[in-house]
This record gives sequence, structure tokens and C-alpha cells, in this order.
Amino acid sequence: MFDWFHGKEETLTQFPDYESAFAHACTLRYPLLLNARIPALVMEEGRRGVEGEHWYRLHLASQEGALDIWGPTMPEAPAYPEVGDLVAFRIVRFATELPEHASLIGYIDCRLEPILNDRKGWRIATSFRPDNLKPELHLG
Repeated sequence: MFDWFHGKEETLTQFPDYESAFAHACTLRYPLLLNARIPALVMEEGRRGVEGEHWYRLHLASQEGALDIWGPTMPEAPAYPEVGDLVAFRIVRFATELPEHASLIGYIDCRLEPILNDRKGWRIATSFRPDNLKPELHLG
């Protein structure tokens, strides 16, 4: 009678590698929203910024399939991704004043494991957020 209190069981889907996990993420049609963490595949390491951030070319799993963007880590990141890693890109702002290919502003938040929990999302392997970054407050 009270089975609805327990909710449905979580299902874990484990992928053999980052590429197949990313291919699956592309089928989930992630909407590009502020503060969203969107799965991305690291394709190429770019330059280092003047503040210490590392730039990477990413394939972002968007509603239209893989979207090619450049994204940085935070300047004082405790670790950095490698080419081929599955990461989460956090959207901070939509810069409508910039060309469309450069209008998505954000940073690489964490490395993801190729494991998807149907209730909680992708499992986080390593955070790239600096320890001194204050958490966001959500009042509501």
C-alpha cells in the first residue's frame, strides 16, 4: 500500500568508455540553461589564459547534437582534464552580443565517470572547482 514512499529504484548504466557515454549523452537532448552542467567530450587542449585558466575545445551534448565550443577551467583549479575525458561544462551566461559560436560562457566544472544514474545524473569523478569558490545560494 505504501510502496510509493520508496519511489522507484535507481538504475545505473555503465558505458565502456567516454566516447560511448558521450554518444548516449547526445541522445538525451540537454537544454542549454543557466547553471546547467552539460556533458562534454574534451577534444583538444588549447592555450593557457593570463589568469591561469586552461582552455579546451569541447564537444558539448546539446539539444542539436554535439556543439563545438572552447571552454576554460577556473584559474585556480585543483586538477585539469585530459583530451578524451568526459566532463561537465557549467553555463554561466549567454553573451548575446557575441557571435553565436562564442556566445556560450561558462567553465569546465568536473570530470565525469562513464556511469549514468537515471535519477541523479552522471557520476562525478573529479572536481575542477577551486576550494575557495563559494557555493551558490538558492533561495526560494
